Amino acid sequence: MKTELESDRDYSQQIAQTIRDAIVAGDLPVDGRLPSEAELAARFNVSRPTVREALKRLAAQNLIRTQRGATGGAFVNRLSFEQAQEHMVTTATLLLSMNRVDFETAVEARFALERACLPLACTRRTPSHLASLRAEIARQATAGLTDEEFCASDVAFHRALVEAAGNPVLSWHMAGAVEAMQPLMNMITYTARSRAQIVALHARLTYALAEGGLEDCYATMDALAAYTLELGGEIRARRQAKGRAGQGADP
Repeated sequence: MKTELESDRDYSQQIAQTIRDAIVAGDLPVDGRLPSEAELAARFNVSRPTVREALKRLAAQNLIRTQRGATGGAFVNRLSFEQAQEHMVTTATLLLSMNRVDFETAVEARFALERACLPLACTRRTPSHLASLRAEIARQATAGLTDEEFCASDVAFHRALVEAAGNPVLSWHMAGAVEAMQPLMNMITYTARSRAQIVALHARLTYALAEGGLEDCYATMDALAAYTLELGGEIRARRQAKGRAGQGADP
C-alpha cells in the first residue's frame, strides 16, 4: 500500500482511500485481517486516532468490520448486494432531495430503467415472482389501506418486478430507482391518483408478464408512466390555481 500522505489533504481520508484501493485491487483479500491500529499508524506516520477515523470511514461503507477480543481486529468485509442496495437507496434519495430533480425528470429516468428489466423478467419470472406481484395487487385493493401502506405496497410491487429479471447486478442498480424515486412520486401524486386505475395497470402488467408478452408489458409500463406524468401535471395545476387564488385574496 502507498503510505506517503499529502500534507494539504485530510490524513484519515487519504488512509481510508489507500486501504479501499487495496481492497478493490485484491491486495487485501476478503475476510483478511488488516494491520493493527498501531501498525497502520507507524506505516502512515500518523496518530492512532487518525487511523481510527480512517477505519470508521471504511466501516461506514461496509468495506470492513471490526471484532473484539484476542482474535479481534479489523477485517475486510464480504460486501453483499443487499448491503450495496441500502447505500444505493440512501445515495439516490439524497441526490434527488439535494438537487431538487424535477418530477418529469425523475419519472422519465424511473420508468426508462424499469422498462429495461422487462425483457429479462418476461423470460425469467418464476411462479414465486408472480405470486409476489399478485400478493401486492391484492393488498393494494384492500379496503381501508392507508396512503403509507399503499405506497409501501406500490414500491414492493415494482421491486418484485425488478427481481423477476433474475439479475442481482441489475437489482442493485435499480434499488435507487424503485426505492427512492417511487416513494417520491407517490408523495407528490397520492392526493390525485386513482388506486383502482393503478391496481388495474399492475394487474395488466402482471398478466402480460405471466404470458411472456413483452410488447404488452412495454405498453402497460408506458401507460403507467403516462398516468404518473398526468397526475404530476394535475397536482402542479392545482398548486398554481391555489397560488393565484391566494394572491387575489384580501390582505
